[in-house]
Amino acid sequence: MRERAGESRIKLWLLLRANRLQVTAVLALAVFATFVAAVTLLPQPLIPQLRTGDTIETMFSTMIGAIITGTTLVVTIGQLVLSQENGPLGEQRDRMENAMDFRDFTEELIGSPSPADPSTFLRQLVTVAQQRAETLRSGVADNDNDKLREEVDEFTDSLVGNADFVREQLEGATFGSFDVLFAALNFNYGWKIFQVERIANEFEDELSADERDLLDDLKTALSLFGPAREHVKTLYFEWALVSLSQMILYAAVPALVVAGIMLTVVDGGTFPGATFGVPNMTWAIGLAFTITLLPFLLFTAYVLRIVTIAKRTLAIEPLILRNSQR
Repeated sequence: MRERAGESRIKLWLLLRANRLQVTAVLALAVFATFVAAVTLLPQPLIPQLRTGDTIETMFSTMIGAIITGTTLVVTIGQLVLSQENGPLGEQRDRMENAMDFRDFTEELIGSPSPADPSTFLRQLVTVAQQRAETLRSGVADNDNDKLREEVDEFTDSLVGNADFVREQLEGATFGSFDVLFAALNFNYGWKIFQVERIANEFEDELSADERDLLDDLKTALSLFGPAREHVKTLYFEWALVSLSQMILYAAVPALVVAGIMLTVVDGGTFPGATFGVPNMTWAIGLAFTITLLPFLLFTAYVLRIVTIAKRTLAIEPLILRNSQR
């Protein structure tokens, strides 16, 4: 996925793979360090301002309002997303029937009952696509068109290599973590479907009926991976939004307590002296400010991943939206 995106490994790791709590911790450390450095290095009138009760009162009274409003808004958004799972009995029955129809079709494709574990389910679909690609290569081995054999061979090598890599990532991955969806994002099924369609169209006159059937079988296997991945993505989004709501609620309580303490207890003379050449008042206000920002930093860390995934999976069909792939 990094090669297709044309972006650095570090950027994708921060946006997608890194643990969201670790990203939040890094953001919090950056805010704390920036605040302390700015107050220390900028003109000295800033320090007397921080020592006054008016500045502290204005700063943290505003933070209390922001925490309450922001927490309520995020939790409400999470509830709105989850409300799509609720509905009358008829709608729930339709959802169940559609899901079971998809599983029945998948069972016919893989030749065994559809796995209940999401990672195993996706791994089976990738395996079927790989097997059908190898069958296609064997099927066109006796074709008289050298260019057709060469292109099918190159395409199969690419698909098999990608499938092996994705299956290795899916091995042992558990839903709830990002590992399952991250591995699924690495299987660019849309581009592979386009290649199958292109080969079928470009060599239409050279392909036999059996060879066209093999191409159709491979296209069917690849096409089935699309809705399966989108379903897993939807479930992950719902899971992540629930986790985000919980984490923000957990962080909002201590943030409100710290803001309340700063309003009612702390004044310009509460923390006299200095540590490492920096006034203790600066350390205290910087730490308190960072703690009150934790709900927003959690929101930032989680939403960065969600919107990055959404941007990379806008099209379920074989449409290329990024310049790096064109």
